[in-house]
Amino acid sequence: MSLAETREVMDTLQQISGILNTGLTPEILTTVVQLCELGINPEALASVIRELRSAAAALEETSQET
Repeated sequence: MSLAETREVMDTLQQISGILNTGLTPEILTTVVQLCELGINPEALASVIRELRSAAAALEETSQET
């Protein structure tokens, strides 16, 4: 795949990510795609991302209470 094709694919994925309101930055989306290309299960990866977001939100809430 050429560099131009790769950029086009990533631009399209970023647009889809935005439409779905995933909250993934372009850098994170690139990392997620790379992990999937390496064979990481996409569903497991999505689960980890959700868990990390929940943990981050809980930490944020705890730090605001103190």
